[in-house]
Amino acid sequence: MELPTQTFRVTRADLVRYAGASGDFNPIHWSDRTATKVGLPGVIAHGMFTMALVGRAVTAWAGAPDAVVEFGVRFTRPVAVPDTDEGTEVVVSAVVKEVTEGGLTRLDITATCHGEKVLSQARAIVRMPR
Repeated sequence: MELPTQTFRVTRADLVRYAGASGDFNPIHWSDRTATKVGLPGVIAHGMFTMALVGRAVTAWAGAPDAVVEFGVRFTRPVAVPDTDEGTEVVVSAVVKEVTEGGLTRLDITATCHGEKVLSQARAIVRMPR
């Protein structure tokens, strides 16, 4: 069973706010000059910010934050964020892979940006609403 896709817009302003909250002021998250100098396509979103967006989707599917029992991802591709008002979008989808007798649901999650996967091995175990 597929769960409803969720789309999250990401702008440079979001990256500034996340940097302030997380304390991660690495210039690859705000300076095109620095990001391209180290071989990136431009400014990229913080990996943990991308994971947090996916966590928001998982929480919405599960119905409550405390329904998320386990959640993990591997980062595979950066989310480039252009210096425009529109920014970019991260699209999150999931498939129910298993429902245990104990009522736990395993989700296999896909997160993409411009059609390219940005996470691998993204999975969650949740208590889904009945």
